[in-house]
Amino acid sequence: MSLDINIALDDFSGTDPIWVIAEEVFTAMVDGEPGFLRPWEGDQAELTDPMYAWVDVHGALPGRVLLTAERETVEHLSRALLAMGEDEVLSETDMADALGEVANVVGGNVKALVPDPGALTLPQVAHERPEIDAEGLMYELPLDWRGRMVVIGLWRLL
Repeated sequence: MSLDINIALDDFSGTDPIWVIAEEVFTAMVDGEPGFLRPWEGDQAELTDPMYAWVDVHGALPGRVLLTAERETVEHLSRALLAMGEDEVLSETDMADALGEVANVVGGNVKALVPDPGALTLPQVAHERPEIDAEGLMYELPLDWRGRMVVIGLWRLL
């Protein structure tokens, strides 16, 4: 397997380092136990109401870690992360904070894998996909979190 981001894959004994990061983040931050996050099987679903969260890594190879999920998925993710019940009011700010925090932690862990990574930006969250050169996609990992798709993409900033 080759990730075009200078990550030493030998350190992961043949496993996907981005999968390892995602699994650890969701286990520790969101679910409190493993088993709720799996690789997505089959075709990726077209998102009708997506939300995006990203952090940029500035360094020798500038890049972006971008999380994408359906708004409804972000609502469930936010409730899980913030330990909120279904009857509690969930605001746009709560959802932006939760999705941004997941992107920040995933991005920080990806940054730790890259030699000479530089600074990590604060997370950004939007309902519009950030402008990214389509040629800049280095890696994409669709995940199944409790039956809902979450996609982690690594992008080269040109």
